[in-house]
Amino acid sequence: MLRLEGVSVRFGARAALDAVDLEVADHETVCVLGPSGSGKSTLLRVVAGLQEASSGKVLLDGADQSAVPVHRRGVGLMFQDHQLFPQRDVAGNVAFGLRMRGVGRSEQARRVEELLELVGLPGAQRRAIAALSGGEQQRVALARALAPQPKLLMLDEPLGQLDRGLRERLVVELRELFEQLGTTVLAVTHDQGEAFALADRVVVMRDGRIAQVGTPLDVWQRPASEFVARFLGFDNVVSATVSGEAADTPWGKIPVAAGSPQGECRLLVRPAGVRLVPADEGLRCTVRARTFRGHHVAVILQPESGPRLEAECPPAAAPEAGATVGAAFAADDVVLLPAM
Repeated sequence: MLRLEGVSVRFGARAALDAVDLEVADHETVCVLGPSGSGKSTLLRVVAGLQEASSGKVLLDGADQSAVPVHRRGVGLMFQDHQLFPQRDVAGNVAFGLRMRGVGRSEQARRVEELLELVGLPGAQRRAIAALSGGEQQRVALARALAPQPKLLMLDEPLGQLDRGLRERLVVELRELFEQLGTTVLAVTHDQGEAFALADRVVVMRDGRIAQVGTPLDVWQRPASEFVARFLGFDNVVSATVSGEAADTPWGKIPVAAGSPQGECRLLVRPAGVRLVPADEGLRCTVRARTFRGHHVAVILQPESGPRLEAECPPAAAPEAGATVGAAFAADDVVLLPAM
């Protein structure tokens, strides 16, 4: 459906995108993640035709889009601030793209009714935009983007202005809706939870380049670099030397999977792989802090030697700050990263 070939965007000496290659298949949802300034929003704007590429090609269904204006690309856009028309009611907003395409009034009304039912706002045609909640406005913006039946739907931080509970509920609804419609989606977000819940594939960007592409499970379990690991919130990263099925680290010997590459590397231990044991059975640590995270507690440990560690444990088993515990490591949650 969508292919980017060596796409670059330069603003003076700075490359906002640097020779990016990317493919999005029919009916696939791809979410682009990255810190501010990584190029993710620029990528979306280039695909939409809102930003001209300095070099490279954007192809939709195999056709080069270089000379194709925004309104003829057949893509739908939904922005973080929704950009709804406050002077129009819900039906007027949803029908906007249909009117621009010359669709008759009866067909407009049928399509608006169908879409509002689909996004969970049945019978809302005559409601004023100002009277809608943030979540309802998000649904209207989605219906408006879907109304012309775009071959590619693009979302720019679609849930960014909503509170966490509503975001988590709507992201599940969006995934179900896209699967039901067979929509091809390219979304940009800074929220990892949103991306991992919504996407078939995740693209992590850094400084205008793609740092990693993979399924949410692949990226989470096997980050390709220390940058990706730390972007995902994993801070248990140290230098290590692998020999056999163990690695020498500032935390002592840590088990690694059989067949692991040997020699120097950077080593990540996911917090789930740090098990709390009696102090005399593991790396002796002092509990510095603990943070309740819903289904688990994040426990910050200060070993007698080496940098701090983060562990996860069930709320009922979380030790008090100041307690002395042992830390043991599970090889399944150890990831070897390229040496810096």
